[in-house]
Amino acid sequence: MYLKHLSLTNFRSLTRLDVEFPRRNAPQKAGGVVVLVGSNAQGKTSVLEAIYFLAAFTSFQTHVDRQMVNFHEAKNPLAVTRLAADYQRGRSKHHLEARLILEPTGVNGQRLRKEILLDGVKRHISDVIGHFNAVIFVPQMSQIVEGGPDERRRYLNLALAQAVPSYARVLSEYNQALSQRNALLKALNEKGVGLNMSKGTGGQLEVWDDALARLGSQIILWRIEAVQQIERLASRVHHELTRGTEVLRLAYEPAYDPTKPEIQLGLKLDTVIDRSSFELDEIQSGFLEKLKKVRNEEIARGVTTIGPHRDELRFIVNKVDLGAYGSRGQMRTTLLALKLAEVEWMKERTGEWPVILLDEVMAELDLQRRADLLKYVGESEQVLLTTTDLNLFTPEFVQHAEIWKVQAGVVNKSM
Repeated sequence: MYLKHLSLTNFRSLTRLDVEFPRRNAPQKAGGVVVLVGSNAQGKTSVLEAIYFLAAFTSFQTHVDRQMVNFHEAKNPLAVTRLAADYQRGRSKHHLEARLILEPTGVNGQRLRKEILLDGVKRHISDVIGHFNAVIFVPQMSQIVEGGPDERRRYLNLALAQAVPSYARVLSEYNQALSQRNALLKALNEKGVGLNMSKGTGGQLEVWDDALARLGSQIILWRIEAVQQIERLASRVHHELTRGTEVLRLAYEPAYDPTKPEIQLGLKLDTVIDRSSFELDEIQSGFLEKLKKVRNEEIARGVTTIGPHRDELRFIVNKVDLGAYGSRGQMRTTLLALKLAEVEWMKERTGEWPVILLDEVMAELDLQRRADLLKYVGESEQVLLTTTDLNLFTPEFVQHAEIWKVQAGVVNKSM
């Protein structure tokens, strides 16, 4: 897979951008490598953000979509940001377009609406996500390791949504069911309803229990498989990056654990738990039974306490939890291994190389890690990097890459 053309209108500071991208077999080029050079706050990261948005339909910079609308454009009663890409997936050529529309609502209010078109046809986001693939690595992604569990769940969701068909749709349906169930639990709590629920009330809760178990068990199964596959790749890359001095493990801890975690409370942190043998119906029936057991507790708290929305993922290096005790260097190396593994995993799952996006990563790495990174990404189809300093790259790498200057939201392909 490779990106051929990108067009942006009113995206962040980029009021207008139309640019063609090189591919791997371009004459006299190492292939598909573009380095965006410029001072800070010129628009380099915004180019990567736009490309990643077309893969995940969310930003790695913000959880508020309206922040991507150009500041001056957003002052208008009706504001439109447009992102469009031409790309090739296998032998098929496609056109993908996303529109962020700020439209008036109420008195002096605005609401944001998304429109997604694939090959000219409007589609739902969950049906399009994963059609164009990209993997992003930015320094602030250290939050995946040192941030809260929600950051790690977000990482899993973004990776799985691109690589696993239907994941985004099932996750969306799960969140809707969770919201409805939580609303019912809160209402039951306010009414003081417990074990002696009326038949009608109990029936309502059972409907949402069934939906939560059905959708949640599928998410759990997908996460079990993905973490196991990514760990296999990440541990190998990490072993090479650390020259064999450290061993990386990814410890997936589902809030509903089909291995019956109440029996395993005394297990050590580095204990390997194999969940790969569980079937979907086995997870679903166990999840449903667990929901029934904790029903009174959940009514008392007015919230659903188990399920994928409370899963955890831990990064263990030499039996140490990096989130609690990892050094800055260990976190960088682990994130680098994780992202390189994500690239390989996505290639295995989809049969296509994702576009690799690296934002100011070289400045965060020592000389050896820079060389390691460039070696790995050099095998892929297309790579975009940003930097404020070309001296961070070897002369040979610079010679075989396309260097684009970015200044005040304008991209100049000739330096």
